[in-house]
Amino acid sequence: MTHSLITLICGSLVGCTLGVIGGGGSILAVPLLFYVVGIRDPHVAIGTSALAVGTNAALNAVGHWRLGNVKPPCAFTFATAGIVGALIGSTLAKAVDGQKLLLLFAVAMLAVGVAMLRRHEESGDPGVHISLRIALRLIGVGLLTGLLSGFFGIGGGFLIVPGLMLGSGMPMLNAVGSSLLSVAAFGFTTAANYAWSGLIDWPVALMFMAGGAAGGLLGIRLAIRISGQRGLLARVFAALVILVAAYMAARTLAHW
Repeated sequence: MTHSLITLICGSLVGCTLGVIGGGGSILAVPLLFYVVGIRDPHVAIGTSALAVGTNAALNAVGHWRLGNVKPPCAFTFATAGIVGALIGSTLAKAVDGQKLLLLFAVAMLAVGVAMLRRHEESGDPGVHISLRIALRLIGVGLLTGLLSGFFGIGGGFLIVPGLMLGSGMPMLNAVGSSLLSVAAFGFTTAANYAWSGLIDWPVALMFMAGGAAGGLLGIRLAIRISGQRGLLARVFAALVILVAAYMAARTLAHW
């Protein structure tokens, strides 16, 4: 009972963070599963996280689609290329030693934290239409983003959103909505690859997803109330990510 409650709380924390800030919460899923929930195999923690992240992203994508924030041609082009990258990345990750993978994950978290501290411009063309030139850019960026997402088992929203903006020129709001299709696609691809090798803790994944769904609803309500402070919250969260990355790196290096 205690273990189930801890798992639900951790899932809720990730879901709430995603709802309030609009991204980045999934980067905490792996360290929470490994250090708090108690999954001792880093590969299982990554596989389980990928499944939970993919599911939560798919649910959120439906809401953005209904609001008209998704650019389907650009989103599907980016996601399709990224699926190939995620398959390659997750296959490579399974061959890496668990402790080395944790250290690399800590480095990736540090990069995420630094990236979140930067302010992003919200300009762009809301009426953008896909062309051959845009499609080729989206394929290239999507392939690389999917590879990184699959290797580390994270949603990759911090890379997908600017990647979509760079590749197509769409505004940030459309990039956020469109990115959820890729986050879901990358997560499910990575999870399927890990599941094939028996590297998913299914009971934990289900509880984590349930907690994430509940936390997401709470996060959306909080976001409405404190909409004017989301920038500050994002920077505070980025600092938290950097601290967790430092903790993971220290713990991992202590085992060597």
